[in-house]
Amino acid sequence: MLLDPTVPAAMQPYLPIAVIAALDAVFGGVRAKLDGIFDDKQFVISFISNVLVAAVIVYLGDQLGVGSQLSTGVVVVLGVRIFGNVAAIRRHLFRA
Repeated sequence: MLLDPTVPAAMQPYLPIAVIAALDAVFGGVRAKLDGIFDDKQFVISFISNVLVAAVIVYLGDQLGVGSQLSTGVVVVLGVRIFGNVAAIRRHLFRA
C-alpha cells in the first residue's frame, strides 16, 4: 500500500480471488497454531495451492464465459472456510 504497486490489467480479475484464497490459508494457519498442530511446510503448500487453484478456477470460468459465476463460487466456498476458521479461533481465544 505504501509503495503504490500496480497490477497488470490481465491479472486484475484474479487478484481479489488470490487474496481471499491467501486469507483462507492464513486463518487456517492461525487456527492450526492455536490447536497446536501447525506445520510450516503444510502452511506454505496450502497457501500456494489455494492461490493457484482459485486462480485456475477463475481462469477456466473466464475461458468458458462463466467467470463471474465461478468467481462467486470460489468466494463463497473460501468465505465459509474463513468464517469457520475465525469462529474456531474465537472459541479458542475466548473459551466460548
